[in-house]
Formats: sequence, structure tokens, C-alpha cells
Amino acid sequence: MRSRVLLVTAAVALGGSARAQEIPPLKIIADQVRDQGHACTEARSVERDPVYSRPDEPVWILKCDNAAYRVRLVPGMAAAIERLGG
Repeated sequence: MRSRVLLVTAAVALGGSARAQEIPPLKIIADQVRDQGHACTEARSVERDPVYSRPDEPVWILKCDNAAYRVRLVPGMAAAIERLGG
């Protein structure tokens, strides 16, 4: 019984850490958007865009209090940022 509990605990822990690594923190994406000259006074949420994402290249929707952006983070390069809405 104890080994079964440890196995379930390990599976939950691994699944949780994999999920945490999959979604970059809101602050990282908002800072990148700001660093590239876009307005984002207060970041509200970030979620993966399933339509534009690829398995090895996720795209994120960043919602700020004054704008929303589609953001593709590319290591070692500037992010591809598109303002959404009007």
C-alpha cells in the first residue's frame, strides 16, 4: 500500500512540475512585451493559444488592463508580438 501511495505522489509531483514548466510566468511575458515597446500597464492573465501554437513553439495570449497581445517567444531573438483587438 505504501509503495502505491508513493507512486501516486510521484506521478502528481512530476505532472505538476511539467505543467509549471510549460506555462511561462505572466511577468516574463509581460516584461518582454514592455521591453519591445508595447503598452501593458498591468498584466492580468496569460494562456496558451492553441490555434497558433506548435508542439515546439507555443504562442501565448497576454491580457493586460489596457491591451491584449499574441506573443511567440523565440529563444535568443525578439518575441513576435501582435496586438489583438481594436
